[in-house]
Amino acid sequence: MQKGSHMSLEAFSKPGHFYRGNIHTHSTKSDGRLSPEDVCTFYRQRNYDFLMLSDHFLAEYEYPITDTRPYRDENFTTLIGAELHAPATSHGDLWHILAAGLPLDFTPPHQDEDAYSLARRVFEAGAFLALAHPGWSGLSVEESRRMDMVHGIEIFNYGCALETDRADGTHLFDALVNEGCRLSCLAVDDAHFKCEDYLGAWTMVKAATLDPDDLLSAMKAGEYYSTQGPSLHSLSIEGGDIVIQSSAVFSIAVLGRGAGNKRVSGGNVTSARIPVDSFADDWFRVVLLDENGKRAWSNPVWLGEKS
Repeated sequence: MQKGSHMSLEAFSKPGHFYRGNIHTHSTKSDGRLSPEDVCTFYRQRNYDFLMLSDHFLAEYEYPITDTRPYRDENFTTLIGAELHAPATSHGDLWHILAAGLPLDFTPPHQDEDAYSLARRVFEAGAFLALAHPGWSGLSVEESRRMDMVHGIEIFNYGCALETDRADGTHLFDALVNEGCRLSCLAVDDAHFKCEDYLGAWTMVKAATLDPDDLLSAMKAGEYYSTQGPSLHSLSIEGGDIVIQSSAVFSIAVLGRGAGNKRVSGGNVTSARIPVDSFADDWFRVVLLDENGKRAWSNPVWLGEKS
């Protein structure tokens, strides 16, 4: 798997701003209910900073890479991308791979191109890649580790939570990180607007500006966190402790290898100090849980020799 995409602690102290966005959404260019313009308007009016229309890159939809540049303004931008497909997972299903930053003239898969070759070609084109809804797809560790060009994995897919109850990618994500894969984790809507499958999960990307290139660079570097609502204000290591500041939540948990975890809980929690020795020379990630069961997820932070 990708060996450079993970949470940088500097993301919380470096210059820039956290921008709110969703990179998994569909329009009438594939199987969504709303036009591209209407989807962009919907998210812009609800205080999103950026959006990617990830229409299905399939022959039945004439391989769309939806051009959303006309819907940008000084306060809202778009990434160009698609949800890519190729045969076949271990279950015989199509792969679902998000690609953000695709060129508009990216060519469709050729007849004998498998998912790994397609993903490699997308990576070489400069895109950010993520495995979509691994819980819904039932992806195995064995087939996923071969995707060594992928930057991230969906840890939560809101549309799948509503439709299949297979929204969670945590088990696959942690299994791959335990193998040393420097992956980031993202949460998305996967909105089609055929039900209320929107505004359920998003990413907060720390970038210098709202320019699409700056957003993509930050995403590739893992400089973002994902959330259903709780805010992760700061994350640092100070005096031997992992120090976390957040919006008011029920608990702040720090998770690591295997069953390793430490938490501060009890309600109305806004900060935590966790001894870093609990995760020394390995990795950790932070999960916030609020009173309504909504979560936020940091990307993994690598410690010691693995940094």
